[in-house]
Amino acid sequence: MNELPNLTLPPAPDAIAAGTPHRPAAVPGAAKPGPERGAIQVAWARHLDEVREAQRLRFDVFAAEMGARLTTPIPCHDVDLFDDYCEHLLVRDAQSQQVIGTYRVLTPAQAKRVGGTYSDTEFDLTRLRTLRPRMVELGRSCVHPDHRHGGVIMALWSALADFMVRNQLDTMIGCASIPMLHNGVVSGDAAASIWQQVRKTHLAPIEYHVLPRLPLPVEHLDGSIAVEPPALIKGYLRLGARVLGAPAWDPDFNTADLPMLMRLADLHPRYRKHFLGA
Repeated sequence: MNELPNLTLPPAPDAIAAGTPHRPAAVPGAAKPGPERGAIQVAWARHLDEVREAQRLRFDVFAAEMGARLTTPIPCHDVDLFDDYCEHLLVRDAQSQQVIGTYRVLTPAQAKRVGGTYSDTEFDLTRLRTLRPRMVELGRSCVHPDHRHGGVIMALWSALADFMVRNQLDTMIGCASIPMLHNGVVSGDAAASIWQQVRKTHLAPIEYHVLPRLPLPVEHLDGSIAVEPPALIKGYLRLGARVLGAPAWDPDFNTADLPMLMRLADLHPRYRKHFLGA
């Protein structure tokens, strides 16, 4: 088993400690030989083989399920140059120990070491320069198709919030993807329509606006389709996240990527107590 280097910041204690799974309501009189079906565990990866588990899940979701064209040095794994600099958060099925959800987190110190964030490759983030000392990037979020319920995402978000608070970080950014496939047809119309919706209600102040390096040509697309944003984007917006500008086109993943920013100070009161205990 290969040990990872020490985390760049002291890790927050696991939101749900390994071996202390989320438990559904118990059935009176039922036997309990092991973790209940549906129980989950959350932990930060500490060994390279744990990171590889996350990378396998990412490959299954992004390449096998969504059709992304990934350039990767390890077959059937989604690996890029940022992975070695990130902390990797894992959700496991407590019974099978299979990794069923993951996020990666790039801290300010590690972003300096690698020369920037993944978002920098898609957007000009010049206007965010004053935020960088306490800004992390979230990326490569995915959940196994058999476990796409609120519990997995909420567990990930709880652990992320704890990490932010304990390490005195206050801002999260990332690229939130919108698939280009709509009603079975590859088209940017759905992404253009979602952009037109969110720019009216959740656009960040102009001092935080960013510019896509490869813009989705929204002015040439139909932005009037009645389509809902993907569940993850809706979740971010409910938390209090803001969109930083028009979407970029990612040809490898065949997605339109919205630049998003979430500041702990802007966390919706409904979720503040749940995630921050305040």
